[in-house]
Amino acid sequence: MHSSHPSSDTGRATLALLLNASVWGLSWIGFRSMQADGLHPLLATALAYALAGSVVALVYRGAVGQLFTHPALWLIAIASGITNAAFNSAVAFGDVVRVVLLFYLMPIWALIFARLFLHEAITRAAALRIAVGLAGAMIVLYSPASGLPIPTTMVDWFSVLGGAAFALNNVLLRRHAALPREGRVFAMFVGGVLMAGGAAAVALTLGTLSLPTASTWTQTTALPVLLFWTLAFLAGNMALQYGATRLPASLTAVIMLFEVVVAAASSWLLGAGTPRWQDALGGLLIIAAPFLFNRPRAPAVAPASH
Repeated sequence: MHSSHPSSDTGRATLALLLNASVWGLSWIGFRSMQADGLHPLLATALAYALAGSVVALVYRGAVGQLFTHPALWLIAIASGITNAAFNSAVAFGDVVRVVLLFYLMPIWALIFARLFLHEAITRAAALRIAVGLAGAMIVLYSPASGLPIPTTMVDWFSVLGGAAFALNNVLLRRHAALPREGRVFAMFVGGVLMAGGAAAVALTLGTLSLPTASTWTQTTALPVLLFWTLAFLAGNMALQYGATRLPASLTAVIMLFEVVVAAASSWLLGAGTPRWQDALGGLLIIAAPFLFNRPRAPAVAPASH
């Protein structure tokens, strides 16, 4: 890191990623609420991201133009859009903890993508951090009833796809960190609108999705819930931008495992399960994983990547 206070930069970046992980670990509550009110998660995603993207476009007037002057932003848009469309659909209809576990096979994808696109070495420390984090996730989320985290349904596959796309998104943010921040933020929201909106259009054509009725907006909490999560996603997106551009992608992937703890704890507190001894042990491993081994010096990359 090119900073006079690298440790404070790392600390702030870590906190930013923990904020993002918390937002997404709780997002299932909002999507299930809106689904119950007649607003499909794909439509909710497209609408929330359209609103948040509009805010970014108004505040940062150059963001729209940057999307067309920097083609790399479209790669970020696509990866981010697939992440949100896949994860939000899965978490609205599937078992929350199983979805999050499959999604957080993401550190494995991150290690591969970081090697391919960032030339980050697959060091022993990086591999050990990922192994400890994933072991913690397994301990927290394994149960005889749900079985091993092997994809068996469409919801499972959406979860895995979302995790792989999220890993790619974080690697791309790191790779293109020199691009204007507002352009990166705007691209991620545009991607959410395009991918979730496109998937919703396909589902509507196939008859597997229905448009919300007027009563959805006037007689339910769908609108205020949508507005609240729009603001939450905006804050989480900005936090992700800050954190993912300042830390190695493999470390970002492990820190984001905190979402597993948040999602599992919130689902159990709201009656989806009962806390067990393994939750404390697994959660401790997940939270401690990024700090158990000395982080190796970031590999030499072009200054534009910082």
